Amino acid sequence: MKKVLFVVALLVVSASIFSFIPKTVADTFTVDVAKSKIEWNGAAADHYHPGVVNIKSGSVLVENGKITGGKFVIDLTTIKSTDGAGDRLDGAIKSPNMFNVAQFGEATYEITGVSYTSDNSADISGNLTVKGVTVPVKFLAKIRGLKDGKLFAEAFFTLDIASIGVKNYGADIAVHLFAAK
Repeated sequence: MKKVLFVVALLVVSASIFSFIPKTVADTFTVDVAKSKIEWNGAAADHYHPGVVNIKSGSVLVENGKITGGKFVIDLTTIKSTDGAGDRLDGAIKSPNMFNVAQFGEATYEITGVSYTSDNSADISGNLTVKGVTVPVKFLAKIRGLKDGKLFAEAFFTLDIASIGVKNYGADIAVHLFAAK
């Protein structure tokens, strides 16, 4: 009987001690959509066009000073070329043959993994959903600033848009992301 009471007491004491160990909780940083932007260069075999598309909303999870997750909504209705190609090209980009913006006005990117390669660089893995198709997308992000409740990060990568059903085009992407608690 004494042994049983001793084991029960030990379990109660252990549970009490472990309940006071602080648990880390990720801070949520909200994307500043007015300051953040996505730039793109779409290219075919014989030409290219630069452009922009807006981030509609997003959040970044930060734990112990490191990015651990996040989710972003991209407003495809804002996609446009910036080289003066005009309404004709913008209409083609938004058409059913490319991004089908009338049916799929938003794209999402959700971070599924973060692996820091240095104090301010991380390999980001995630899933990009465009036109109802989800593809894995991985890139190196530079965390330019993460202090005082503010975050600035950048990423530059190439996206194979054939994986979402847009043939014969590639896209170089530049993401400039500002967020704050």
